[in-house]
Amino acid sequence: MFAGPLLVREALTAPRQVKHFLLRAGYLGALFVLMYTAAQVTFGWQQVRNLADIARFGELVFQIFAVVQITLVMFFSVLFSAGNVAQEKDRRTLLLLLMTDLRDAELVLGKLLASLMLPLLLVGISYPAFVLISWLGGVSQTQIGCILAISCIVGVTCAAWGSLVAFWREQTFQTLAISLIGVVLWLALIETVLWFTGAAWVAGLNPFRAVLTVLDPFNVPHFATATLWSVLELGLLAAGLVTATVVQLRIWNPSRTLTEARTEAEGETERTRHARTVWENPVIWREMMTRAYGRKTVFIKLAYLVVAAAAAYVVSGIPANAPLVMGMVTPAGFAFIGIGLLALLLVNTQAVTALTSERDASTLELLLVTELTAAEFVYGKLGGILFNTLEVTAAPLLFLIWQTAIGRVSVENASYLFVGLAVLIFFAAMLGLHFGLTYGSSRAAIANSLATMFFLFVGIFLCMLLIVQARSSFAVQLPSFLVFILGGSLGLWATLTHRNPSPALTLASAILPFCTFYAITSFLLGQTLGVSLFISAAYGFTAYAMLVPAVSEFDVALGRSTLDQG
Repeated sequence: MFAGPLLVREALTAPRQVKHFLLRAGYLGALFVLMYTAAQVTFGWQQVRNLADIARFGELVFQIFAVVQITLVMFFSVLFSAGNVAQEKDRRTLLLLLMTDLRDAELVLGKLLASLMLPLLLVGISYPAFVLISWLGGVSQTQIGCILAISCIVGVTCAAWGSLVAFWREQTFQTLAISLIGVVLWLALIETVLWFTGAAWVAGLNPFRAVLTVLDPFNVPHFATATLWSVLELGLLAAGLVTATVVQLRIWNPSRTLTEARTEAEGETERTRHARTVWENPVIWREMMTRAYGRKTVFIKLAYLVVAAAAAYVVSGIPANAPLVMGMVTPAGFAFIGIGLLALLLVNTQAVTALTSERDASTLELLLVTELTAAEFVYGKLGGILFNTLEVTAAPLLFLIWQTAIGRVSVENASYLFVGLAVLIFFAAMLGLHFGLTYGSSRAAIANSLATMFFLFVGIFLCMLLIVQARSSFAVQLPSFLVFILGGSLGLWATLTHRNPSPALTLASAILPFCTFYAITSFLLGQTLGVSLFISAAYGFTAYAMLVPAVSEFDVALGRSTLDQG
């Protein structure tokens, strides 16, 4: 095959794993659960005989499916491609691959296509769900084909970007952070260029604009042509990224790796002449006083601050009485949510890589045989995570202070937002540490940690969207959303208690989706205090339920026996 043995190996081994079939069935089942929830919210238990109402419902579900799928494909394509290569670097097996007779193109395309197998497979699995929607009316087969084509090419482009960053950077945290921020910066750049120039061809490089073009009922004669141009533009972009990766592969690896290692060794020799005093807790000293995650993390923080500054600049030009975004939040609130969610993802990435980097470098076992206690290790890592992401977490707080100072947010609501954001930051950090301790594979730990955060955000967005669409009371909505909430509880329970079941984590998995749903409805009804209380209680309790076993039963958290050896 043109991609070489790497793709062949993945194609032969992936279908042998149980999770391969569970993911396929689970994704299709989740789409049907979402369709059922939307039907219950829209029609309730009444019998619908009007074909126009059924067609409008089919169009609504098609719009939800399209936006959700394009978002999932973008996120997981970047995550899987970047994590696939980063794992090879962490385990020091990439150099072995470079020493084989694999050509550069075979190595790059093999890792790229191997990481794309799952996202593209899920796109294909979604086709029956889209066909079912077309039977309801309001959606054509051409629109379905356009959405699937955009999903595939977006997955390839995002995977190509993640692969380029992974082959370029050495540290896993840098790889994941640059990949995620790069996607956000790209979308912001496209919108900026489009705003200044108004060039129609630029819009095709934004996959969300391409999807909205297909979904626009007044653009029926032209959406196929617009989709074709978008696919061609994104395809050329993906080809350029892959070509750049192939050309630079031998320059980045291993030449730059060896040069940086030699430079660091020389620097260590210089530092040995001036020994530094280590704190009582050496873990937090290493996290705060050394460059444990590389020298380029400052540029990652600068990139994030550029995104936050751009969001603040756009909000400053929007009047206070502007219409709500999607009928839910103000433009300033939408910007705050955007930079806040990106900050939480970066905190979670920093947390999970803080553990996986120790395991991949074979230093975790060395730390465990020292006199270092479990509390010193866990609290040291937690303090280092919060310190290393201080600029990232400060940006949404500064945005909140600015909005409060100009009078767009009351002091009371600002205090609620501050408390809620602080609890969510602690939850994101603790979730990353929990998965890093639970999963023995770095790839599985990173994927499960970021995916859990991402699905929480997507689930909250879908709940808000469906509630706004229903425009009914809480008592009517709760039975309709019961299946959706129970599905979220089961998924959260399966991930949190994967290796070490705990009554506290089981309880947290059960109450967190319900409390989140209540917080969403309270927010839409204007009850801000209830939102803060329920978010703080649910996510704070879940974080504490993950922290206690990590500190008190460290061996259990690592999946090892605690029986005495004497």
